This record gives sequence, structure tokens and C-alpha cells, in this order.
Amino acid sequence: MSNEEFELNCSVRTDFGKGASRRLRRLNDSIPAILYGGKKEAVSLTIARKDMAKATENEAFFSHIISLNIDSKKEPAVIKALQRHPAKPFILHADFQRVDMKQEIQVKVPIHFINEDKCVGVKLDGGSIRRTLNEIEIVCLPKDLPEYIEVDMENIKLGDSVHLSDLTFPEGVRSVALSQGDENDLNVARVQQPRGAMEDEEEAAAAEGEESVEGEAPAEGEGGDSGDEESSGDGDDS
Repeated sequence: MSNEEFELNCSVRTDFGKGASRRLRRLNDSIPAILYGGKKEAVSLTIARKDMAKATENEAFFSHIISLNIDSKKEPAVIKALQRHPAKPFILHADFQRVDMKQEIQVKVPIHFINEDKCVGVKLDGGSIRRTLNEIEIVCLPKDLPEYIEVDMENIKLGDSVHLSDLTFPEGVRSVALSQGDENDLNVARVQQPRGAMEDEEEAAAAEGEESVEGEAPAEGEGGDSGDEESSGDGDDS
């Protein structure tokens, strides 16, 4: 966990409903938010839009304990969800979850891929790296929350993949998926064939398939004059 700290000044919101939220965003240049979890009741909040926009520009904001300053009281929390405008770069709503520093939390943290330019499968064999995950869901105590999980691609060969079980997690940090069984050992990234080679292989496989179909002899009783004659003869006998 890095030493970076995030704080947001909030105020308790008592005006509810879609209309109230629209007025809040339009007139006060603020956004509605909610804080829930723990043994306390959920609290509706108001946060200045500019403060939220500045905080969310930093990737670390999404994997850090955030201090919410609510009417002179501080509440540690993590961001759980953001609702954004579908067409404009606006945040419409934020969800925060309370954090007990003595209890484990379940959060998603980003993946940082390193040494992609040194990857063996890329440098020696002309492959390309295909990322299949951008974040990982983990469980840990708040004090152990990492800013990101690192994936080293340097020694990955052409055709090989990196799975969750190949990663090194910081002490005290566990993968949610792996804790649910080996069948959830998700693929994180792989080094695949160059695009031209993949297309050539697909074309060759398709050609082989066509040749095998053309070379197949008709099964016994299928097609041919003899089959028709036998069928008609059986019909006459009956």
C-alpha cells in the first residue's frame, strides 16, 4: 500500500429523489453519493463535483482507503461504484462502503503489466500480448490493500498464458477467484501468434476440412442407384 492519501469533504443530504439529485448537480455543482456498510445505517451525502473529478483522475483512488470528512467527522471508506453520464464526462453518483480497519475487505484493484517490451514471445517470435483482465478482485485487511497487482510478461513465450495462480500477491492479500477453487484460475494474459500467422493457420485448417469432406465416400445405403433400386424393390415385395 502506498503512502498516498485521499480525502473528500462531504455533507449529509436530506433532499432525496431524482429531481433533488438533478437540482444538486445543476445548481450546486455537486453530486449525490451514499455511504453504507458496517453496523451503521446508510447515509446520503453531497460531494463537490470538482473534488470528485480530481480524485478520480488518479487510478490509485480506486484501490485506496478514502477518508470521507462528514460534518467534521472522518469515516474511512472505499469506492464501490461510480455512475457516469453516458455521453458527457460527468460523474452522476458515487457509492462508498465503510471500512473497519480490523476487518478484511473485498475490493477490485487494477493490474499493471510490466516488461511487455522485453517479452520473449514478442521479441523472438513476433507474437502479440493479449490482455484478458484489467483488474483483480482481492481480499485483505485495509492496511494491506495494494495499489495494484503487478504482472511480469518478460519470460512468457509464444502460445503461453499467465493465470491468476502465476501471480505473486503481496503478503496478506488473497485472490477471491482462486479461493473459490482451481476451476476459477482465470487467464490474465497470453502471447498469441502474429495475426498473419493465425489467419494462415485458420485458412489451412479450413482447406484440410474441405479436402476431407470431398474425399469421403458415401456411406452404405446413402445415395447411388443401387440404394434406390433396393428401396423400391423392398417396396414392391411388400
